[in-house]
Amino acid sequence: MNSFDAQLRELMPRLRRFALSLTRHSSNADDLVQACLERALGTAAGKRPEGDLRAWLFTILYRQFIDTHRRSRRYARMLEFFTGREDTAQPSTERTVIAQSTLAAFEQLSPEQRALMLWVSVEGLSYQEVAEILEVPIGTVMSRLSRARQALRLLSEGEITRPALRRLK
Repeated sequence: MNSFDAQLRELMPRLRRFALSLTRHSSNADDLVQACLERALGTAAGKRPEGDLRAWLFTILYRQFIDTHRRSRRYARMLEFFTGREDTAQPSTERTVIAQSTLAAFEQLSPEQRALMLWVSVEGLSYQEVAEILEVPIGTVMSRLSRARQALRLLSEGEITRPALRRLK
């Protein structure tokens, strides 16, 4: 087994954890990691940019997630157009009201905010590496991360308003 294969095998649990945080479904996360690895292996034949393999794989995985998300939204709009109804599931009110722990608050953040916090806090990527993944200036990464942390703090402390419950007599 060559060094590239060994590095891929070592990074697979991290890729899966990141994919699971984005998709929130085990089977979707597995599909996302597989698509990421297919693309990486297809490009690895001399085309991979120099630098950190981990950051490169996270970039591929995140781009795959964004592309899939966009395709599903387009499909939902086309379905709505042709059938005249929406095919979207509404989030549970009970889930929103019960969400009090930090983990539940983390899940309420946008995928972009979760991705930023995971890359920096869990995976240990530098701001510069995240800036390269997202193809934005480092200052943009810093401000987005600051907003994500503030949103998580507010959600954890219960300062973001929750839906009002009506009392029935």
